[in-house]
Amino acid sequence: MPTDPRGLRGNAPLLDAWLRFRDSPPTPFTVPGHKQRDDLVGDVVAGDLPHYAGLDTMKLATGVLAEAEAKAAALWGADFCRFSTGGSTHANQAVALAVAGDGDRVLVSRTLHRSLLLGLVLAGLTPVWVRPDVDPATGLPLGVSPEVVRDALAEHPDLRAVFVGDPSYVGTVGDVAGIAEAAHDYGVPLIVDAAWAAHFGFHPDVPQHPLALGADVMVTSAHKSLPAYTQAALVLARTERVDAARLDAGVEATATTSPAGAILASTDAARALLERDGEELLGEAVAATRAARDRLAAVDGLIVLDGPGVDPVKLALVLSATGADGNAVELDLLAAGLPVESADRDVLIAVITLADTHETVGRLAAVVAESVERHRGTPRPVAGPAAYRVEPVTAIPPREAFFAASEPVAIDQAVGRVSAELVAPYPPGIPVLAPGERITEETLAALDHAREAGVRIAYAADPALATLRVTRPA
Repeated sequence: MPTDPRGLRGNAPLLDAWLRFRDSPPTPFTVPGHKQRDDLVGDVVAGDLPHYAGLDTMKLATGVLAEAEAKAAALWGADFCRFSTGGSTHANQAVALAVAGDGDRVLVSRTLHRSLLLGLVLAGLTPVWVRPDVDPATGLPLGVSPEVVRDALAEHPDLRAVFVGDPSYVGTVGDVAGIAEAAHDYGVPLIVDAAWAAHFGFHPDVPQHPLALGADVMVTSAHKSLPAYTQAALVLARTERVDAARLDAGVEATATTSPAGAILASTDAARALLERDGEELLGEAVAATRAARDRLAAVDGLIVLDGPGVDPVKLALVLSATGADGNAVELDLLAAGLPVESADRDVLIAVITLADTHETVGRLAAVVAESVERHRGTPRPVAGPAAYRVEPVTAIPPREAFFAASEPVAIDQAVGRVSAELVAPYPPGIPVLAPGERITEETLAALDHAREAGVRIAYAADPALATLRVTRPA
């Protein structure tokens, strides 16, 4: 029988609805087609039930989703909250549709995930790019500075919104409060893709979340740092500078009409857990990560990201000075049953959450330390992911390029042409090339650098990158 081991259902209406359905399963004549039978394709469908005629009636008579979203809004200090079963990808695209109109220009940090870039395509927005500062000691991105944002807003008075990603994929934290002040001084909203920050604000040693720092909209993934189902995310907003009705319409326009009840219920349960026990659970995760950082910092040549500008439960390591190849270290970790979020030749990233303990994180640190020593070699200069150094050159709006007539060209003939596709090393999915951008020698060098480092080049029409899709000349 389904259980509620931490007694959360009394403060989690969607979790309570999920448990009640599982306690007394009906004989449904609705979708999904497995009809709650797990003897057909197995346990892979166990626990799957819909929102409609599952968590709620087909006519949504009980309103449990709205109740759960209101509880989440209250917890994060927001005026508006919607749950997403399509991850931060769906949430980012919904926000892009909501904050500006076709043909408008918006300020966009180049640290943002491909989902926001494709949101620009859907909404018909044209980006004005700003790049993050890069730490020369690690080659990794810091935040976008408020001064850069302020200068761009002054130079482009027609900008309708500011989009940044914070914290970064590697866990570095920028000055969101400063960026919010700059945006608001120019009368535009700040939207923060905080996919990696669902735990922010719930422990004194963890940074405040973006809404608490003045952001107008925050997108976050419950499944990344909270114990929620994959694809669980939230859109949270303060509505002084954002139209709540339009934001709601953006969510509905890009959402599935068959939302998975288990994802919604897990979001609600994770919110209830964070509200009640978040500080305690995060405390152990922070302490465990601190111990791992201290252990790994003692490994000669290994750089461990640390300090007040770093998420205290994100473990990012730079291996260049050890001479060890991070891809080889990753194979050791996989053999030990310890897969990590990201590994290439120079950088290894492990995600630690409130589900972790001193035991799990300590084992990870021990295997990493042993593996680095085993694979130690000639030190390499710090280079860092090339995606953070590319200077994008926008030739035409992303939407125009995405839907334009296109053709493949050999990659050695692509320089000077306009890309019709989005190409990004993955993870983290930050584009080196976006639709509408002119292909440069720097672009191709960045893609070569990523491949040589052992990173998968994702989303390209030709995965081998022998060709790139470009717009046809008029």
